[in-house]
Amino acid sequence: MSKNYLDFKRSLDLPFMRDIVIDKIYKHSKKNKDIFFATPDMGAPALDEFRKKLPGQFIHCGISEQQMISFAGGLALMQKKVFCYAMAPFINSRCYEQIKCSISAMDLNVNLIAVGIGIGYADAGPTHYSTEDICIMKVFPNITIYTPSDDFSSSVITDKIIKKNHFTYLRLDRDALPNLYNKMNFNFENGFNFLNKKKNNKVCIITCGYLTHKALQVCRLINHKVDVIDLFRIKPFPKKLISQIKKYKEVITLEEQLATGGFGASIQEKISDEKMNIKLKKFCLDDKYYFENGGREYLHNKYGLSLNKIIKYLR
Repeated sequence: MSKNYLDFKRSLDLPFMRDIVIDKIYKHSKKNKDIFFATPDMGAPALDEFRKKLPGQFIHCGISEQQMISFAGGLALMQKKVFCYAMAPFINSRCYEQIKCSISAMDLNVNLIAVGIGIGYADAGPTHYSTEDICIMKVFPNITIYTPSDDFSSSVITDKIIKKNHFTYLRLDRDALPNLYNKMNFNFENGFNFLNKKKNNKVCIITCGYLTHKALQVCRLINHKVDVIDLFRIKPFPKKLISQIKKYKEVITLEEQLATGGFGASIQEKISDEKMNIKLKKFCLDDKYYFENGGREYLHNKYGLSLNKIIKYLR
């Protein structure tokens, strides 16, 4: 248990989610001149070919995310499909009013891509953490929110976003993560997937993104005595998920979000609305800002998201 599974996996030669997504958009953009990509961030290697080969569809906005959102709204009014890419806190909380007025209120075809969700930018402090982005974004009408947990799901979700014309928010982890899915076991339509399901288990963990991998590690360490659900579509909330969790005596949510606003709060509301006799335990972050350095797992260990704490609770 002392060996950090996630750190070990990150040491492998794996692509970053952001590059998978950007490359997918670039390939579609070569065929469709009405797709535009806007960003203030030039740090992703996948952007190099995009801006060189399709300069007319690539917009470098400078460090002016609010203006980028308003500009994207204008392009969408001209029947263009727009992707806006930036680090997570700079594309949600910094742009709240512009998202509200220029995209959500008019239900425009603008797609926001946030990289480094949760405490993915560990050691950068509260200005770069995005521990409240689900709360910020899920209140917008007309929005669809996705959180893929690997390259395969990132690629499939991006394809679906490109084919549909609606307002989306795609939450990407900063880290490169090993694949969990393939063509046979990824169900896009449901909005969630079981990654470990046993007939007699009475407890399930609902999570997404980076923490899906931690939940699966927990599952292995306790001999698969809990089911793991990857909730990759947070809004609209998957209706079928409610019928699936009715069989459990306890539901555990695991997320790098503040307690009051993450998807755990949404599940708590659903359980209450349905008057379900299910115990709910939320593993999440306290309602505070985090200034400490030391890395992602250090913060997990200090603030209640450690493997040991989750396993101890389940035993």
